[in-house]
Amino acid sequence: MPVSPPFPALPELMSLIGDAGRRVAEIEASEGAAGNISVFVGWPLDVEPLFPNRQPFELPAPMPQLAGSHIIATGSGRRLREVAAAPTADLGLVSISADGRTATLHTSRDCLFTRLSSEINSHLAVHCDQVGPAKTNFHALIHAQPLHLVYLSHIARYQNEEYLNQHILRWQPECIVHLSEGVGYIPFLVPGSEELMNANIEKLRRHRAVLWAKHGVMARSDDSVKRACDLIEYAETGARYEYMNLANQGLGEGLSEAEIRAIASAFNLDQSIF
Repeated sequence: MPVSPPFPALPELMSLIGDAGRRVAEIEASEGAAGNISVFVGWPLDVEPLFPNRQPFELPAPMPQLAGSHIIATGSGRRLREVAAAPTADLGLVSISADGRTATLHTSRDCLFTRLSSEINSHLAVHCDQVGPAKTNFHALIHAQPLHLVYLSHIARYQNEEYLNQHILRWQPECIVHLSEGVGYIPFLVPGSEELMNANIEKLRRHRAVLWAKHGVMARSDDSVKRACDLIEYAETGARYEYMNLANQGLGEGLSEAEIRAIASAFNLDQSIF
């Protein structure tokens, strides 16, 4: 659903991105400068006071769906855990022209990066794919590298989407409630590649969280950047339980399929995993 007025101003949006970045780091899903965040904003923003510097920004392709909008994104090499303390230093803002063909990157006087995240093209492509059909004016994306989810993707039997979901969503009722469509799975593709970008677009049409094998995850929300962070945390919690169970010779039973179906029925969830 579109965000309704009064619309959050730029400082509030940056603060929320900082909060999400800090939480991603707290759950050990963002080592060093790993991970990135972007938000699509479809309402006017007062950009100049915080981001007075301008330079041309090359879009990977014409993006008429994003025409006249803004994308706030983390800079390459910046640490998500530090965004809250210095948002203008770690974030940039891309203003997309009225025809969706050209764009301008706005940065601050204390900017600490030379370019946006290496995954920015994937972010832009997903925003472009999502905001048109949804007719929304807000969309958030987080890429992170949660330890237990990524570890499971190195084990052959978890490289099957159905098996993965049946095992990570069985440990807490909240998991099926918040991830009723499951976590999408993409076999390993080179980070930043066009192949990963295209696979990511396709998977995020059917899932709000996607596991990139042997790399990380991406989660999206048209509600708030913190909701996207929550999805990563729910999926990673399920993966952590699964890891604990592997280390404990599989003694844990988890919720039974009947119990999970009862939860789905009680919450009126449309799920086909169990």
